Amino acid sequence: MKSSLVAVSVAVVVAGVVAAIKDRAALQEALGLAASNRPIPQLMLMGRISGPDGPAEKPRIDVQSVSDRIQAAAPASLLPETQTPPAQEASPAPVVAQAQQPAPTPQASQAAQQQQQKVDESALRYFASRGDKARLQAEISRLQALYPNWVPPVDPLAIPQGGDKQLEAMWQLYSEGRYAELRKQIADRQASGWQPPADLLDRLDVAEARARLVNASDLKQYATVVQVGADTPSLLTCSDIDVLWRVAEAFVKTDHTQRGQDAYAYILKNCTNPQERLATIQKASGLLAYAPMQELLALERPDGNGGREFDSIRNDLARRFIAAGNDDANLAVAPDYLSQVQRLAETQGLASDSLLLGWYQLRRENYAEADKWFRAARAKEDSASASQGLALTLVAEKKFPEAEDVMYKWRNTSADATATYLAATANLMAMQPPANIGEDVLARVAAETIAQKYVPTAQQFGWYARSLNQPQTAARWFETALRWKPDDEPSAYGLAITREQLNDRKGVAEVQRLWAGRSARIATMGETAALRATAASPLPAPGALVPQQPAASSPAAGSAPVTTLETSAPARAQATIDDRRAPSAQVATAPRTARQTRGCSTTINAQLLNPTDALTRGWCLMDLNRPMEAVEAFEAALNSPTRKVREDAAYGQSLAYLRAGLSNNAAVAATRAPQPRQRAAELQVAILADRALAAFDAKRYRETLVYLDQRAQLQQERTDLLVLRGYCYLKLEMFSDADRVFTAAAATGDKGGYRGLADLKAATQPDTP
Repeated sequence: MKSSLVAVSVAVVVAGVVAAIKDRAALQEALGLAASNRPIPQLMLMGRISGPDGPAEKPRIDVQSVSDRIQAAAPASLLPETQTPPAQEASPAPVVAQAQQPAPTPQASQAAQQQQQKVDESALRYFASRGDKARLQAEISRLQALYPNWVPPVDPLAIPQGGDKQLEAMWQLYSEGRYAELRKQIADRQASGWQPPADLLDRLDVAEARARLVNASDLKQYATVVQVGADTPSLLTCSDIDVLWRVAEAFVKTDHTQRGQDAYAYILKNCTNPQERLATIQKASGLLAYAPMQELLALERPDGNGGREFDSIRNDLARRFIAAGNDDANLAVAPDYLSQVQRLAETQGLASDSLLLGWYQLRRENYAEADKWFRAARAKEDSASASQGLALTLVAEKKFPEAEDVMYKWRNTSADATATYLAATANLMAMQPPANIGEDVLARVAAETIAQKYVPTAQQFGWYARSLNQPQTAARWFETALRWKPDDEPSAYGLAITREQLNDRKGVAEVQRLWAGRSARIATMGETAALRATAASPLPAPGALVPQQPAASSPAAGSAPVTTLETSAPARAQATIDDRRAPSAQVATAPRTARQTRGCSTTINAQLLNPTDALTRGWCLMDLNRPMEAVEAFEAALNSPTRKVREDAAYGQSLAYLRAGLSNNAAVAATRAPQPRQRAAELQVAILADRALAAFDAKRYRETLVYLDQRAQLQQERTDLLVLRGYCYLKLEMFSDADRVFTAAAATGDKGGYRGLADLKAATQPDTP
């Protein structure tokens, strides 16, 4: 204990100080008693404390839960700051003051002598003989609280002891904390008929209770701590602050957090030692959450020097609260604490403060601020935590190449660091359009992916290889991912479409067999493969999608034509590059019956027609290349109660919008009625290709690549679209990618590929003759 009051030996104070008196002046003077005997407040858990007539009978505690015991206590809560425990009321006037009072009457003197004869003053004489002034004063205060009419002797050494050396030896054992030996001596002497002083027994009971409480606390037997404290309320006073701390901790550890908070608040309201009050806040901050701590801090007092008593630890408290905010994204830490830690980070230059702020902002998705503080932390001290936080921020900001680079050095420092690095690699490989990744980075990402058997990155390697038109490599990566995780459906789908691209029909059938009943899109690949005659294979990407104007022929009324949706992309791409518009060439069309154009040459209101006639008129208008009028006719046909008519009307309206160059409207129209898989695949491929061309025309080359990649997942990329992709790379100055694509197209004999190589050479070697 750090104050003079707490200097009273714990073993003595607790051993019967039912109502100790706060009297700092008395403890500072020799044996002179102070002018104030205000009782020490006492923390009540349950039961009664000693009253004026002696120690109250100890309550018997039934075996029940701690919470029931606490609720049954009398009183059950902490005493108010101004309340005085029952045993401490009517404290007597100090001895110094009594010397100035009139002499007592003979009758009063006789009563006082009779009262004094009932008081066991052996402990008083013992402490005086040992020169233990602190314990002597505590004993005087205790006896005054127990016996209000008792007058302390002027000279405790003059108290007759009757020559009881054995009793003095017992007090010696008590003062040394040898309680077991004391119990044995008492029992041995009681066997001969001797009765020990009640005071000695009471003090021994309390001292042993304190020892049990401390031992239980050290062993983390918190329920026992609460029980002993409840059974021995005289322990819970400001004179033994350590016991109060232990009980408060026990409450928190047994999920009685509010009672623990009350115990800490009791100390701050009633105990005055500055060091103990400061230590109380420090101990509480390690156990209590942010909100309860704010209530305790509200009990702070001025320090007398123009500041507050907890100013010396306020920086540490602010750091602790920000750390709590890192653990709980919903915790709103006061702006003052945030500003305080920011000032510390800027003035003291500790990387740990910048880290606290970085994680706090990251948890609240304030990525710009998080990026700032993580970079500041790395500048002061590059560490795994700072790099991990920055990498997570960069991933959230979609800066995947930098995230991979930042975390590579720290990838093996911990499980979290490894997970962060692998997440960065998966996102890097999944970038759209594909990132231009250097060979060294690809090699280290591949090595780490294999070492960690990380399925997401392996799968993304497969898609990345497909984007580079390396189907064999893609298939190997998909197979690798499936070896590590056999139930990874995206990898199985990627393997299936890659094998189909390689014309490995047997391999496709094997994947379909293994995934039968588990993946609808793998099971229906045979149906979408039938689109090869008119379009191609599976998975997303764009192309030049202008529906071909069909030949005139007459199908059954209301039936939809089988139409190929794609025109040749190279012609449109080339025309765009040359700033001219050339008609599309080499349009593959599926055979279909001719449709009559008679009956729709005049303008009429399609809403006046019945749905079947409106559908027929819509197809007729498409043959006449009047798509916007056809849209209205198909709109009227959509009101048909017949499902087949509605399907054909939605399909026709989507084609009409595509022909008019309104791909977004086409996508909406395609959803207005359920379509067969083949039609749905056709429309999706056509819409993506049309969007790619529109984006290319608008010089949005990265967006064009996104659409091309999406379409490539639905259908194998044709040579004309490959040329379009090459020109996107050329415009984005991704020359190595452009060269690879144009070379592949030229190898098929495509003129667009040769033209692309020439344009690439002109762009990269402008001065070459």
